[in-house]
Amino acid sequence: MSQNTFDGVRTAIIANKVDGIVREMTNTLLRSARSAVINSARDFSCAILTDDDQLLTAAEGIPVHVFGAQLQAQALRAAHPDMREGDAYLDNNPYVGNSHAADHTILVPVFVDGEHLFTAVTKAHQADVGNSIPTTYHAAAKDVYEEGAVIFPTVKVQTNYENVDDVIRMCRTRIRVPSQWYGDFLAELGAARVAERRLKELVAKYGVETIRQFVTDWLDYSETVMAKAIESLPAATLRNTGRHDAFDPFLPDGLDFGVRIDIKPDQGRIDVDLTENGPNVDCGLNLTEATTRAAVFGGVFNAIPARVPKNSGAFRRVVVEMNEGSAVGKPKFPHSCSVATTNVTDRLINCVGAAFAQLGEPYGVAEGAVGVGAGYAVLSGRDRRTDEDFVNQLCITANGGPGSAYADGWVTYGVPCVSGLMYRDSVEIDEIKMPIRYKHLRMVPDTSGAGKYRGAPSFEFAYTPTADPISVIYPCDGQIAPSKGVAGGEDGARAAAWLEDADGTRSQLPNTVAMVLQSGQTVHGFDASGGGYGPPLQRDPRLVLEDVLEGWETAEHATATYGVEFIDTPDGLAVDDAATERRRS
Repeated sequence: MSQNTFDGVRTAIIANKVDGIVREMTNTLLRSARSAVINSARDFSCAILTDDDQLLTAAEGIPVHVFGAQLQAQALRAAHPDMREGDAYLDNNPYVGNSHAADHTILVPVFVDGEHLFTAVTKAHQADVGNSIPTTYHAAAKDVYEEGAVIFPTVKVQTNYENVDDVIRMCRTRIRVPSQWYGDFLAELGAARVAERRLKELVAKYGVETIRQFVTDWLDYSETVMAKAIESLPAATLRNTGRHDAFDPFLPDGLDFGVRIDIKPDQGRIDVDLTENGPNVDCGLNLTEATTRAAVFGGVFNAIPARVPKNSGAFRRVVVEMNEGSAVGKPKFPHSCSVATTNVTDRLINCVGAAFAQLGEPYGVAEGAVGVGAGYAVLSGRDRRTDEDFVNQLCITANGGPGSAYADGWVTYGVPCVSGLMYRDSVEIDEIKMPIRYKHLRMVPDTSGAGKYRGAPSFEFAYTPTADPISVIYPCDGQIAPSKGVAGGEDGARAAAWLEDADGTRSQLPNTVAMVLQSGQTVHGFDASGGGYGPPLQRDPRLVLEDVLEGWETAEHATATYGVEFIDTPDGLAVDDAATERRRS
């Protein structure tokens, strides 16, 4: 970055303006989409890429969606070197840049006076993409053919601002609830066109040369910030391992993987080596190149105590090595990547972030809760209220965030791949859009991974059909291997789920579930919780007291786990300092 030409004030102003454009895209898509997984859970992201296929900004985009979007732009350029104004492209190809087949991505090249300057990107997780079973997480699929989704490798869907009707008719014919998909498709297109208009206005205000200089300066500045953050780290080689639960019968041994991280502060660089991991597995748990890179970047950003812009400039300082044909790397066609955005991705994010805790405070982070379980199930069936089919993914769960060197885990973390950036469903919207009823939703005390800073607690919920049977499909992880604590912190609670019959009898559900829930039956789900950071006996007793008063901990569990004694006073419960000191010593 040349200090002679760098204008910090101008760069900051324009950087905030392009972030504002992404937020306007986000609001447009959120308010105009039809499926609840998009307009209630916010399972989508928006981004702006440069003309040379670098991620410029994604504002609050979900990391697993946007940290690989530049790969999709590269694929677009390779397939369509003659892009023109008014074009729009649909991409969901997991083998060349996309996250997984369920993430339909719209890419709109933005031209000013015939010159390609940006590419606007909207990516939304669809409620259905035509899989062989009604779910977008087909964990059991041995390959992409069994998975069943229609793959669109950067296919043109608009030319001169007019729809290419052949492609749209293909989708409407193949996808289970076509009107819902088409509404979401139009919402994505609309959000991308909003970006196109706003970017043209931005260029008109500042001029092409100033905007080109800004792009160079902003990415170079981001690289410099990242380099300085790495230069402040101690030189080290870190190794860590992760494990995904066994999925019977198609992944009976589970999936073990490892990571090597070389921190090179003298070069301002981090090298991440994934090449020792095994080959693709014959099910839908394989990662894509985009999700592998996103997981590594996400884990690194979680672990280092620095505020770094999340764009391709910062990415330059993290070198990722991976194998082609590896479950934790690049997939080899036709292996299925149906669940590539979560499960193993979540485990890899945790593995990378937790590795940095080996450096001691203030580095690293515990493992966040995993488990796309019953609270993330895809439900489908016939709704007698409308006499129409329905399909949608729930996002009613919370999942506990990890403790860090600075703070307790985020309560509504979701799972590591979204890091709290998705919303929890509205109960009322879910019950309007689907023929289900929620029986209860509640936090569960005494479930946090204990630590100097604790993980966030588990969450429990239950739902049942209102009348007719409904299909319930999900691929839960975390019922066997918990989210690990670090630096002396304790592991989080494991996930679980039960099926309750009409007579009240209960049976525990396995990790992978594909069943028909009958009228009178209820699914009970229990989230995993986040791991703790640091020894529990080092937790500030005043924080422990606050946890008890807020209901996160019972007094008995707090005393047993954190060594804090309490006394009743005229003003209420208080810490017994002398008794606490004796117990802790």
